[in-house]
Amino acid sequence: MNEEKRRQEEAIADGAPVETSAESLDEVMKKYDRESNVRIWEGRPKQILRYFCAVFSLYCIYVTLFSTMMPEERLNIFLGVILIIGYLYYPIKKTHVKVNSLPWYDILLMLVGAVPFFYFAANAHSIIAMATRATRDPIMVAMAVAAILSFMELCRRCVGIPILCVVGALLIYAFINVRFGKVIYDLFYADTGIRSTPITVCAKYIVVFIIFGAFLEKTGISAFFIDLANSVAGASAGGPAKVAVISSALCGMVSGSSVGNTVTTGSVTIPMMKRTGYKGEFAGAVEAAASTGGQIMPPIMGAAAFLMAEYMGIPYGQVALKAILPAVLYFTGIYIAVHLEARKLGLRGIPRDELPKLRKLLPMSYLLLPLVVLVWLVATNRHTMQFAAAVAIGVAILVGLFNRIPALTKKKAEGAEAQPDAAEDNGLNFSKIIDALESGARSTITVAVACAMAGLVAGSITSTGLASKLITAVVTVSGGRVLIALALTMLCCIVLGMGVPTTANYCIMASTCAPILITIGVPDVAAHFFVFYFGIVADITPPVALAAYAGSAIAKAPPMKTAFNASKLAIAAFIVPYIFAMNPAMLLIDTTPLQVVLVVVSSVIGIFGVAAALNGYLFRPMHPLLRLAIGAGGLLMMDPQTITDVIGVLLLAAVLLFQRYLVRREKKEAADS
Repeated sequence: MNEEKRRQEEAIADGAPVETSAESLDEVMKKYDRESNVRIWEGRPKQILRYFCAVFSLYCIYVTLFSTMMPEERLNIFLGVILIIGYLYYPIKKTHVKVNSLPWYDILLMLVGAVPFFYFAANAHSIIAMATRATRDPIMVAMAVAAILSFMELCRRCVGIPILCVVGALLIYAFINVRFGKVIYDLFYADTGIRSTPITVCAKYIVVFIIFGAFLEKTGISAFFIDLANSVAGASAGGPAKVAVISSALCGMVSGSSVGNTVTTGSVTIPMMKRTGYKGEFAGAVEAAASTGGQIMPPIMGAAAFLMAEYMGIPYGQVALKAILPAVLYFTGIYIAVHLEARKLGLRGIPRDELPKLRKLLPMSYLLLPLVVLVWLVATNRHTMQFAAAVAIGVAILVGLFNRIPALTKKKAEGAEAQPDAAEDNGLNFSKIIDALESGARSTITVAVACAMAGLVAGSITSTGLASKLITAVVTVSGGRVLIALALTMLCCIVLGMGVPTTANYCIMASTCAPILITIGVPDVAAHFFVFYFGIVADITPPVALAAYAGSAIAKAPPMKTAFNASKLAIAAFIVPYIFAMNPAMLLIDTTPLQVVLVVVSSVIGIFGVAAALNGYLFRPMHPLLRLAIGAGGLLMMDPQTITDVIGVLLLAAVLLFQRYLVRREKKEAADS
């Protein structure tokens, strides 16, 4: 391992790109993704835990489809099992990973935390009848406190400290301002705390879609997406970076983690970008920005789409539909920035003879069948979301049983020879089905824990009435001006979203920030999308830019430079939310097809202008004044007023024409000389 590290450092010093080994990727995941820091189980204990998780996944599918249990029974059983599996997987420190070791204190924490949930489930009718009198019993109070603290400790282990700081601060505020017994009742025994909307949606919808994503990954669809992106864009100028944008957008549809997506697709695309000629910090930034965008890509949107549907009271299908245009604009902005950088550096694409042939990939498009079935079932609105996911899981299993996927990109990245029809047998078997079920259960842990913490946040805010105080403060500071209120809310979302997973991130934003925007007149849907977007970009915004840091580790580049590059590339994510907040036509709210077309066209032109200003290149390097002019024109295109669009188009056209004139003059002078 030391020899490999020395070899890589020497290669970096010589300016040569290096491949990233499986061990290095594992280290990156463990450093930036807490979900990867798990105990090591081997032999019979490993098999027992594996089948226990598989059974839990099957139980979750059955319960979401057929159970008639009361929510107090169903959710408490779910939370109790999550605690058990969580402590079986996550050690107190990432260095405490002895093989087949479970310390006594972890067993104690696991039991002390899980027993209250199972007790509540077994005695749900009597506890509900007791109502607030439950907190008069010291034992009942002790059990509630133990369960909450146990969940908070598990959160520290598998999710991280940032969200725990938010929860801790709000709990302290609640206990100072509200009677102790009332807070305990609201957080544990009522449905306004740990069992509020986030965990309800998690147990009812998200868990089934997580399992669906696990099965979809087992079919090899990620490799197919990367090869498809290579075939489409790999040969164009700076092709590998464009491949990273397209493949991350596609893989992000089934991935629930910005860091995980960065490492998965980045292990292939980042070395390819560096070989093409991109700097390490730019290559890592492209992958991080695109992978973070995967969280806003329908139909799954990092599982937040289901929470958004619940909070806004609209069908899930409508949420996915409204998310399409903003997501397309986000990735269009990154694609434009990548293209301009390639033109500035004079980069070429990958030779076509080294790329997968599209005609060889098209027969493999049956891998998309599970996604197509899912979208069709949801769009028809004749079945529940969980039924649609269950059917899609069945289709994924059928597809996987007969699957052989092209593996050209991976072989080329590893430097091996590959024939155009090279393929690997990736068909599902019984063992892989169990692996998918186990993976689904494991992935559910962090999402469920994060949702439970979001429930504690919501419960604390409800108990103290803090939301109304925040609304009053922001409205007072902004003076009722929408743009200032949007900017203040943006800063609040970015700060609160640092290091917080997608689902919990949105829940916190929906509880604290969305009501502020709704109060000042922003439509409900636009307000929720606004806070969701700015919570997501915290993954690439310094100082806590986990996805960017993961990309920098793979690219062997400076982390902070990578984070700033990622923020520049994702400029659309900082602009698009303002567009749909001030002009909800982009979210298909009270609009006509013509208005939608106009807002999309003006937004694309505006994003092009801002991206060109940040890059400093069009047909040739731009003078600072020209960068300022084209940037201003781009920003003016974001304002929905006609006059600003006209001025913006004139500024953009003037800079473009002047750049073309300079290029022609330089060519003429070169020819004359």
